[in-house]
Amino acid sequence: MGVLMEENKAKREDDDMISKLPDTLISEILFYLPTKEAVRTSVLSNRWRSLWLLVPGLDLDSCEFLDFNAFSSFVNKCLDFSRENELCLHKLKLSIHQDENENHNQFCVTRWIDFVAKGKLKHLDVERFLKRKCLEVIMPVSLFVCQTLVYLRLSRVLFSTSFEESSSVSLPRLKTLRLELNVYSNETSLESLISYIPVLEDLTIVRRVGDNVKYLRVRSQTLTSLRIKFQLRRQSEYYGEVDVLVVRGYGQGGFLIDAPRLKYLNIEDERTTIKTITNLGSLNKVNLLGSFFIRGDDQDRKFFTSLSGVRDMNLSRASFLYFMNVVPLPQFCNLYQLEVGLCYFSFFDRLLMFLPSCPKLRSLILNLIGYWGKMSLSSEHLCLLSSLEFVEMECIFRRYPSLELVISNPQDTASTSESEIFHARRKFFRLK
Repeated sequence: MGVLMEENKAKREDDDMISKLPDTLISEILFYLPTKEAVRTSVLSNRWRSLWLLVPGLDLDSCEFLDFNAFSSFVNKCLDFSRENELCLHKLKLSIHQDENENHNQFCVTRWIDFVAKGKLKHLDVERFLKRKCLEVIMPVSLFVCQTLVYLRLSRVLFSTSFEESSSVSLPRLKTLRLELNVYSNETSLESLISYIPVLEDLTIVRRVGDNVKYLRVRSQTLTSLRIKFQLRRQSEYYGEVDVLVVRGYGQGGFLIDAPRLKYLNIEDERTTIKTITNLGSLNKVNLLGSFFIRGDDQDRKFFTSLSGVRDMNLSRASFLYFMNVVPLPQFCNLYQLEVGLCYFSFFDRLLMFLPSCPKLRSLILNLIGYWGKMSLSSEHLCLLSSLEFVEMECIFRRYPSLELVISNPQDTASTSESEIFHARRKFFRLK
């Protein structure tokens, strides 16, 4: 019996190949797990009891703790261990939920970020979920001179630094920057921060009411991907739920984009009306989503003309309306894929007027919104362009469950029209 138990123990040890790895390699494997899951490995054996402490990263959510004090105590112990053992954290991800009763603890978050920023931090992700009357976390000055930082995401935090001088920003390796629902000292500080990052490639800016930025300026010689979002609906300051319509100040401000290497642009700006884009010779794909407004007699023409070199374009129904008001319509000579939202059949007629301006268009995607009833579509409609190869229709019905689609070929008098009740959400046509 004893021999059998020894054989089973030896077999289990042979099967447990991961435990034979050195501590440094195991800690690198645990690095890719949330800290909660990494801590759970401590029950595997005596050897695993403290291995998670060697992981060069923390990924924590305060909701997984009894309260914010317990969360704060745990983070302090982890950082103290790193300090005492001269370990460097490469990644810090914090999801923080607080209310007004825990507001006095907000400065500990600033202290944590200051500590890791002075090390060899590569990845920082801080997201705050706040109830009303809570103050935003202030970002320490040390964060913006972190020489090793590659990825930075900040959500619902306060920028107290003005970045008036280039020496106040030194992020030589930062490539990805995501700024979401933050408050800035002024609009110049945000512009300076972006322009002072020498290798920035991917930028996301989610605006909020009261962020102290009236006119957003994005100037970068290295940027290849840009997302700008500014919705009229204010999100709940706690769990991100839609809370109330914000109308005051609607239609004020705007943005300027000057990024010669930009390839991807996504705009979902329902609030500002001054939209200026310059120097976009490299742009390949653009998405204009949600509601869309431009103020000024010539602003819409200048805006859409600046996008005329793209190869892939997605227009919401609101942005398409502004687009069709441009006279004369710009030529999109490089456009090969177009996705557009339509809510009435008359909009489809306008689309047909635009297609000749796209001589290389191969793929057309139509998002049909609302009630269309009976839609007559002839082969002449689908073949206005010799280059067009593929048409996709997606229906988003509000009140009626189906669309009757009639497809006919008027050049063939012997043929009969085919009528089909369009119950499916998608319909595909291959023309070649």
